[in-house]
Amino acid sequence: MRTSRALNRFLVTMLCVVSIVWILLPLALAILWSLVDPSEPWSYPDLFPKKLSFGRWTKLWETTTLPAAIVNSYYLAPVTGLVCLALATPTAYAFGRLDFPGKSVAQVLSLLPIVLPSFVIAIFFSAVLLRLNIFDRFLSILIGHTVLFMPYAIRVLTVSFSNIPQDLIDAARDMNAGVFRRYRTIYLPIMMPGYAAAFVIIAVLSIEEFALAFVLGAPDFTTIPTILYSYLGQNFVRPNAAVVSLILVLPNVVVLLFLERLLRSVQVGAGTKG
Repeated sequence: MRTSRALNRFLVTMLCVVSIVWILLPLALAILWSLVDPSEPWSYPDLFPKKLSFGRWTKLWETTTLPAAIVNSYYLAPVTGLVCLALATPTAYAFGRLDFPGKSVAQVLSLLPIVLPSFVIAIFFSAVLLRLNIFDRFLSILIGHTVLFMPYAIRVLTVSFSNIPQDLIDAARDMNAGVFRRYRTIYLPIMMPGYAAAFVIIAVLSIEEFALAFVLGAPDFTTIPTILYSYLGQNFVRPNAAVVSLILVLPNVVVLLFLERLLRSVQVGAGTKG
């Protein structure tokens, strides 16, 4: 018993140490770099910045396309999530509820966009969209993101569909419930956590995606990652990159925490009803 408790304490301690080193320390450094005053650079041998201010934040907001990039990213992401869910639902239903020849092969093929490098997909889509005379930047990136991230929606929703008890569906069918009524009263309530999880995963991936946004959108349609990578190139500006990275990361953390709380509330509600 004592050995087991000591082992548990050791594992918890190691987990805390790894979390601090792997997550909290880089986040703290990013916050510190973002607050370096433009008039007082932070350089060796100074252990801490000589002066802290929000000057970098104000400068980037006023002199770059960051406001437009934030609007573009956080408008594109939810639209991509909704389109992916709508298009992935029929395929996920087939994978989760039906048996047909070649099902395993089709499931593997549906995951191919995850395997292919995003720059390869971006170059391919740029050629295809030009041939189709689609020149709208937003629509081009939306199509690319939908194809790139739909495998995540298909996979999550397939698991959600497969977990629905067949006896509930049979009972609704015996009561002459139509297809749409069965979906609304049985499928949808049980699958809401799956829909929410898939939506958030796709939205976060869309916000953080760079290759498609750069190849299909630049220079007219900028997103937060395209601005971030411009500060990570040859002219590396660490404080500016820290500001943009925090704008990219912190909202996603808030969304993930909200999703975790939502999923817990749904599970508690389901357990109470049961």
